[in-house]
Amino acid sequence: MARYTPKFNPRYPSIEDLREGARKRIPRFAFEYLDSGCNEEVNLRKNTREIREVELLPRYLDAYKEANMTTKIFGQEYDAPFGISPIGLQGLMWPNSPEILAKAAFQHNIPFILSTVTTSSIERISEITEGKAWFQLYHPTEKSVRDDLIQRAEAAGCPVLVLLCDTPVFGFRAKEIKNGLSMPPKMNIANILQVLGKPKWAFETLKHGQPNFEVLRPYMPKGLNLKQLGLFMDQTFSKRMDMDKIAQIRDLWKGKLVLKGVATEADTEKAISLGLDGIIVSNHGGRQLDAGESTIKPLTRIAAKYGDQLTVMMDSGVRSGPDIARTLASGAQFAFLGRSFMYGAAALGKSGGDHTAMLLKTQLKQVMEQIGCPDVSQLPNFKNL
Repeated sequence: MARYTPKFNPRYPSIEDLREGARKRIPRFAFEYLDSGCNEEVNLRKNTREIREVELLPRYLDAYKEANMTTKIFGQEYDAPFGISPIGLQGLMWPNSPEILAKAAFQHNIPFILSTVTTSSIERISEITEGKAWFQLYHPTEKSVRDDLIQRAEAAGCPVLVLLCDTPVFGFRAKEIKNGLSMPPKMNIANILQVLGKPKWAFETLKHGQPNFEVLRPYMPKGLNLKQLGLFMDQTFSKRMDMDKIAQIRDLWKGKLVLKGVATEADTEKAISLGLDGIIVSNHGGRQLDAGESTIKPLTRIAAKYGDQLTVMMDSGVRSGPDIARTLASGAQFAFLGRSFMYGAAALGKSGGDHTAMLLKTQLKQVMEQIGCPDVSQLPNFKNL
């Protein structure tokens, strides 16, 4: 691969700056789909707040040379201990954003996870990442669809299959209902007026075309209207994951298998018993269960108890380099960020993924150098207990 020089935009030196840039640049219905949680959004706020209660202790007088951020998981060495979470309907928030973010992940040598319900195909993302992207599977009702999706992921070279377990029902998200982004989606007068007020977003959408569920296109009847699309999505996915479904996929998939959405020790033990290679502790970014724990609390318990039996990772609430450091210090071997990268794509378009990855790497390295941590694997030794 040719030498790559990342670009940093000094107008956006924080994720919060990118979030504000995204809010100004995309229609409100798209921003609220990205930014909001479920019900009263208690867990959305709690995720980030409780991660930031984790404190690190600096060692200023120890001998120190430099910070090493490289991390090896599942036999692959990455340049940093974080990756890009799967997000549905990415092209709605910013046109072509799955390809933008996949390209950034490849250039920065970090993993990109493609969602079943996003707007680029497995094959296209595999082409961009030279077969390095992970694939997240929403469990289909029909075994034939499940098997074909798994075969496509294998043929595309995906090294890791991620099974989603934390969406047994659709989350109750009031802002999405108001904006007509429930299933089936509706484009109401208010949304049309919002689009007219965001000409750059509208132009890019015209350029790249209306976002569609590209991964699912081979299984969708032609000419579906919005109401039929909602019925198709409802019929296509069985939603609730169970031991038997996971066991069948474990038999089918010969690569690394990860369960995303784990929030308890009991589910971790089940994942271990089924021979899974890793888990991602997650609460779907606060979009499914408002009355649950934040992610950092179960992550700390699970990593301490089971971290030597499988790879423990985390997403939901991680928004910055210091947050990545706090997450790793709490026992995670890897962190994933979704909203932070989508803010970057929405604020900066095709350069947004690159900028966000560079920003997070810079922030994380600064934290490690400040506290005197030589390697990301040693961050737990710097946590204030």
